[in-house]
Amino acid sequence: MEPQFFSLELHEGNRLTRIFQLVFGIICIAVAIIWLIINFNSFKSNSALLITIVFLIGFGYYQINSGLGRANRFIEIDHDRIRLKKNSLLPVQELNAGNMEKIEIFPLNLIFFMRNNKTVILRFGTTFTDKIDTIKKEIMNFAKVNSIPVEINTEEF
Repeated sequence: MEPQFFSLELHEGNRLTRIFQLVFGIICIAVAIIWLIINFNSFKSNSALLITIVFLIGFGYYQINSGLGRANRFIEIDHDRIRLKKNSLLPVQELNAGNMEKIEIFPLNLIFFMRNNKTVILRFGTTFTDKIDTIKKEIMNFAKVNSIPVEINTEEF
């Protein structure tokens, strides 16, 4: 079984978009640093400046990460592990087949129960419905190959 990669993004950014994200992120951080230098003496009387600088630096960091492609969300299914990036800011989670107790499949989410009593939930939502069925099929194949019990549930409202 060769690794299967599924992007969880709504749309893939092209090279021009990524360049704009990088440039905009660098500009945001540069403006924050310049703002800090120019208004350094004003911090004692105006705490909103600190909030502005923290926001600009955080947003610039996010834009640079997005421009470099490190903020893309995905699921990668290999023969003995699943690599999962559910959030654009958090690092990749690796779920080894040997550590999985069972997998529950719902119409719009997957729940991985680990042997250390930890659960990992992947929520699909309704934005990329065309990918959900193929991801579920690959998860079921992964579970079958690694002898992991799978429970398919339906959510009733």
